[in-house]
Amino acid sequence: MTETNPTGAESLDALSYEEAREQLVAVVSRLEAGGASLEESLALWERGEALAKRCEDWLEGARKRLASAREAGNGPEAAG
Repeated sequence: MTETNPTGAESLDALSYEEAREQLVAVVSRLEAGGASLEESLALWERGEALAKRCEDWLEGARKRLASAREAGNGPEAAG
């Protein structure tokens, strides 16, 4: 697994849900710990917002896939 880089510029699109969530937890931990400069805190906050959106996108995609699977399972073919 890759090293967690909460302020890194790596592409969010390349992150799995688990990787994005792990990085988001690291960002929140660093913000809660305090001690970061204002500039670093802002960068962490922005990264956290982007990671949270990535997680939301993954979850929304999963919801859509589940809904499609349910619809396919309840279609005329399922009546059999």
